[in-house]
Amino acid sequence: MSAVAVVGNLSRDSVAGEPPRAGGAVYHCARALRALDVQATIVTKSSEPWLVEALEGLDVPVRWHESSSTSAFAFEYEGDARRMAVEALGEPWTIEEARGWVADALGDTAWLHVGALARSDFPAETLAELARGRSLSYDGQGLVRPARTGELVLDPNYDPELLRSVSILKLSEEEAAVVGTDLGVSEVIVTLGSRGAIVHANGTFDAVATRALAGVDPTGSGDMFAAAYLVGRAGGDGPVAAAARACEVVGGLLAAT
Repeated sequence: MSAVAVVGNLSRDSVAGEPPRAGGAVYHCARALRALDVQATIVTKSSEPWLVEALEGLDVPVRWHESSSTSAFAFEYEGDARRMAVEALGEPWTIEEARGWVADALGDTAWLHVGALARSDFPAETLAELARGRSLSYDGQGLVRPARTGELVLDPNYDPELLRSVSILKLSEEEAAVVGTDLGVSEVIVTLGSRGAIVHANGTFDAVATRALAGVDPTGSGDMFAAAYLVGRAGGDGPVAAAARACEVVGGLLAAT
């Protein structure tokens, strides 16, 4: 079975008015997993087959089910600053799915990243089921993004039960400003865009630098970081070493686009 896996909804993304393209944590994690050439599985849902075809084109094994809806977002960037609108919400993942076809897809995978795109994607009971026998990494988007369409405005009103099953929490700098980092999770990684990342683990705070890149599209960089970080941890790296390697991987991928 896979050394690592990523589960989450695909999304339809529009960046700076360009034609829609595939996105979501699972898509951008797959970009990093392909570059790292590791044994991995992507588990996803979508109502739009063309998005699945784009994901499968990254040559990472994919298990997917058709859903009733697809997440959709519109982005605008100015440097590291991002403006974002939620155009549609994806279908939530149920505990029945976690015990059924998702469990079959994951098998005995021990390291799992849950790429939530909104607070409604993964209820606490579903996360608890996915975490059974696994180290579970969770995207902070699932804490701060309310389940509504329109201009994205982050808020801290998440269910604390969500974090009971989480071993690794990946937050953007903006998300960390909303919920903080003292959340009872043993590893909290805050990504800082072109300034690298901060690792909160084992009672310490460590800054990890990255190379600054100008004129690149940063969409998905946090997801790529999360995937590369999980691969490092699954391979035996400590948190700081895993974060340093993840910064290198993301920098290389962004420079190549």
